Amino acid sequence: MNIKEAQLAVDEWIKEHGVRYFNELTNMAQLTEEVGEVARIIARRYGEQSEKESDKSKDLGEELADVVFVVLCLANQTGIDLQQAFDKKLDLKTKRDHDRHQNNKKLK
Repeated sequence: MNIKEAQLAVDEWIKEHGVRYFNELTNMAQLTEEVGEVARIIARRYGEQSEKESDKSKDLGEELADVVFVVLCLANQTGIDLQQAFDKKLDLKTKRDHDRHQNNKKLK
């Protein structure tokens, strides 16, 4: 499934299972909450913080998917073609950053 198809799938899900999209501000708050859950897992599992027993069963993939879902909701409700925006961004980064990262001594 590409991004455009994912946006359509989320929109269909909202229409079939939801009442409506939460407003943009509520979705922004939800996105912040979901990113915080991702940060918590990464900080404890891959960082220096100890992982609580209750956190060990948390699924990082599921939490990342929550982030993607809310991002797709925000794109849908603000009229953004996220596939087009992502393709444009990837092209820009490819042109701008190719040599920068290849020549970065810190990455070797």
